[in-house]
Amino acid sequence: MSQPTSLERHLGDWLRARLPHVVTEFVMFTVKMGWASLFGGLLLIAMLATHAVWQDDWTIARYDALLLYALGLQILFLIFRLETFTEAKVILLFHITGTVMEIFKLHMGSWDYPGAGVIKIGGVPLFSGFMYASVGSFMARAIRLFDMRFAPYPPYWASLLFALAIYLNFFTHHFGPDIRIGLFIASLILFARTRVWYRIGHWHWMPLPLAAVLSAFFLWIAENIGTATRIWLYNGQVSGEMVSFSKMGSWYLLLYVSFVTVTLVQRDALCPRAFTPDRARP
Repeated sequence: MSQPTSLERHLGDWLRARLPHVVTEFVMFTVKMGWASLFGGLLLIAMLATHAVWQDDWTIARYDALLLYALGLQILFLIFRLETFTEAKVILLFHITGTVMEIFKLHMGSWDYPGAGVIKIGGVPLFSGFMYASVGSFMARAIRLFDMRFAPYPPYWASLLFALAIYLNFFTHHFGPDIRIGLFIASLILFARTRVWYRIGHWHWMPLPLAAVLSAFFLWIAENIGTATRIWLYNGQVSGEMVSFSKMGSWYLLLYVSFVTVTLVQRDALCPRAFTPDRARP
């Protein structure tokens, strides 16, 4: 797993020499989380900026400009080794699976992309796939930056089937029963005992379902930015209207799909037995 960078180590040492331990841990946690969410944060900034200045009569459509921007970000992340090529492959998988779901949901009338754009598939701008990819980027980077462990982790095959059931339910509930209540229960059955261990200066942990709930809340906030800037709008939603709080449930489940996808290349973070960290580790 990753070791602290020289800059991170110096910052931590400087803070620990001047601030109480609890404050130092909180500041370093915030810095690491911000660094892990860099890709998604830069996308949100682009959404806000283009919403403020973009004109319909400009040569390039807003969605197409955002696509070029996101592609440029991805290239820079690889050049400056903010992501590995292995992680980029998984992020590409996020892009593909997210776009497939977007096309289906758009066809079913769940939401719409009101802006103009040339580079679309089935009415969905290709830029939208990067919004899903940003979640994968955050998870992959956070696991490395915090040296995370997930323990005790359920049988891997069970987590794969669980993620597949969630993904399929996003499609099948339009034609048959919606099993999301059962999926919520299954998430607790599978992961109630699983702790997310993460290292700042010392080791800390929280239950995996709680981490998913907190992450879903912040994604709900990001989603409100997306709809407020008219990147997309839900069926019947007026621009500027807050996204229903119930959408957090969808994000909660989708996060498990995202997490299991990331573990395809970061299996070493999964521990089938309880994890006992060495707290003397630097």
